[in-house]
Amino acid sequence: MGRAGGRRGMTAVVGSCWISLPAWCGPLPALLLALLVAGSCEGNSVERKIYIPLNKTAPCVRLLNATHQIGCQSSISGDTGVIHVVEKEEDLNWVLADGPHPPYMILLDGNLFNGKVMQQLKGTSRVSGLAVSVAKPSPPQGFSPGLKCPNDGFGVYSKDYGPQYAHCNRTVWNPVGSGLSYEDFDFPIFLLEDANETQVIKQCYQDHNVPTDGSGPEYPLCAMQLFSHMHAVTSTVTCMRRNSIQNTFSINPETVCDPLLDYNVWSTLHPINASEKVDPKKEFIMVATRIDSHSFFWNIAPGAESAVSSFVTHLAAAEALHKASDVHLLQRNIMFTFFQGETFDYIGSSRMVYDMEKDKFPLRLENIHSFVELNQVFCFLYLFLQVALRNGSILWMHTDPVSRLNATVEPQVKNLLDILSNSSVGANVTLQEVGFSQPLPPSSFQRFLRARHIPGVVLSDHQASFQNRYYQSMYDTPENIQMQYPEGLSPEETLEYVTDTAKSLAEVATVVARALYRLAGGANDTSAIQADPKTITQMLYGFLIKMNNSWFQSIIKPDLKGILGDEVPQHYVAVSSPVNTTYLVQYVLANLTGTVVNLTKEECLNPEKTPNAEKEMYDYAWVQGSLDPNSTSRVPYCVRSTVRLSKALSPAFELREWGSTEYSTWTESRWKEIRARIFLVASKELEIITLVVGIAILVLSLIATHFINAKADVLFSIPRDPGAVSY
Repeated sequence: MGRAGGRRGMTAVVGSCWISLPAWCGPLPALLLALLVAGSCEGNSVERKIYIPLNKTAPCVRLLNATHQIGCQSSISGDTGVIHVVEKEEDLNWVLADGPHPPYMILLDGNLFNGKVMQQLKGTSRVSGLAVSVAKPSPPQGFSPGLKCPNDGFGVYSKDYGPQYAHCNRTVWNPVGSGLSYEDFDFPIFLLEDANETQVIKQCYQDHNVPTDGSGPEYPLCAMQLFSHMHAVTSTVTCMRRNSIQNTFSINPETVCDPLLDYNVWSTLHPINASEKVDPKKEFIMVATRIDSHSFFWNIAPGAESAVSSFVTHLAAAEALHKASDVHLLQRNIMFTFFQGETFDYIGSSRMVYDMEKDKFPLRLENIHSFVELNQVFCFLYLFLQVALRNGSILWMHTDPVSRLNATVEPQVKNLLDILSNSSVGANVTLQEVGFSQPLPPSSFQRFLRARHIPGVVLSDHQASFQNRYYQSMYDTPENIQMQYPEGLSPEETLEYVTDTAKSLAEVATVVARALYRLAGGANDTSAIQADPKTITQMLYGFLIKMNNSWFQSIIKPDLKGILGDEVPQHYVAVSSPVNTTYLVQYVLANLTGTVVNLTKEECLNPEKTPNAEKEMYDYAWVQGSLDPNSTSRVPYCVRSTVRLSKALSPAFELREWGSTEYSTWTESRWKEIRARIFLVASKELEIITLVVGIAILVLSLIATHFINAKADVLFSIPRDPGAVSY
């Protein structure tokens, strides 16, 4: 320090931090300030020593519709509780009654994550949250958190149309459904995706929380904290009104919820002018399937059987049909359609119908000659392959019994059924008609029937209730459709390996392609129309196991390569626009049905400036291409196709009818942070003692600081120079 010229600033080194202290600091205040700043500098490492973050988790989030809210949330500062592991129902007694340290954070075995257990936990204040481990193998009894009657009230059947079929009165389509995804929980629920993190939690529980001889364990205890506070409450009507008020009056508006939004993917066999209306006399065969799925947890939607098997079959059928030699001579056009958001009350299909009715789409409903939908078409044909035994499988044809009472519709439906049945002759898939008195299963076709009597059929692997025991759940994985690979294959070898599942779906796609050829007016022999099992196996690998593979890399645009993450693909519609699945379906369809054209990059990106490009008739995409065998660079090229996107946003949000009962009104709440962590917690008594001691030390230090500052000139006076003393 300086001497006679006043006190200067000081510099201290604490740990790895350089701390500049102001000149007015005395020695003791400087020391206290240095320690305070040191604490902030070392805060991250201290936090790491206290908390163990859980990085591989998926939360249950809040969704809202016109009337209520579903899902989960934590308090605004997160919820904390002492961990208790529940591996059998008897373990719940400690949480619900016996345990002396409520509230509890439960680590729940995946086999116990069901309606019965959740109702018990929902009715108590002794539970602050839930972490669910994945059951391996999948629960043998099945698990579906969806509704027993999916999309009830938004299909065609109502009090005015087939009331005897409304609300699944005739057929309960999803008998395994518990409805958990559509309940409201006032505590956070997280899925533990990583088995290693689950084991860390269990070890912490074993070390600190296991009851001894029926009595509570001693502190410190292992605790968990979950953060998933949601901004939106009550209903879509409420949250959209708050959004509107914020946007109108706030300088910095804060959105509290977003409509579920994405894009439908569609293309036509023969090109059409996408900017004009199609001639009303032109007829189209509409082929449809959905591409989204759902589960209890946010963005966990593998959808292997409920969605992927169907849209992969659809894509393969489109490829097979485009390869037919006389496809350009077909009298009727064919429209291949992939709907987004169908899980949430038919968002994609209801929007396309709305756009057709309002002349916002090239086609009108009058252009649709007939409708074919693929809906859960997994048929496992290749059983006991090691002994070359091949068992045929049945695909069921569902029709609408109400519209068939119309004298004009009935013969068209019969013709459609006959063509489909005849197309399966000689194949390993047999198409059979469901009884006339059974209604349509949940399907996009129902939204079109609400607007117009269209001859149509829905193809599925179930005659009545779903065969899929894991409908809309995290267990609808590749294992659910029996995808199996030999051990030791490299990623590239796995991509190319033709599985039995791919062979099975190729049979279905072949039958569908041949039937579409006949429906469109084709008269030649259809034996040459054959779906490619290799293409299907590549699609199954990409959509269910690993998006970031060499084939997907080669068929997308360079600026979209970031969507190919290494994580397992999920098919949740969310509020992104578009999500990964939409882009991938778009570019896979373009690759399978489009044409490579000899255009430069500039010409491909700006086709309106290129002569004879016919921009209104085609879409052009400059894609990455495969790797050059002799280098690490790629060989890009231009693809011309008829593939387009159309908005999949419920008309309720276009019309601002947030309380609509006609259209889907689903929104997703916003949030600031989603995270989970575990740590050791002390007893309340120790926490209080620590707080009191801390306050006492603070008060004493303030008093000491005040006293030292007041007497600083005495305590820190500079001694006089002995030589300057006079006598």
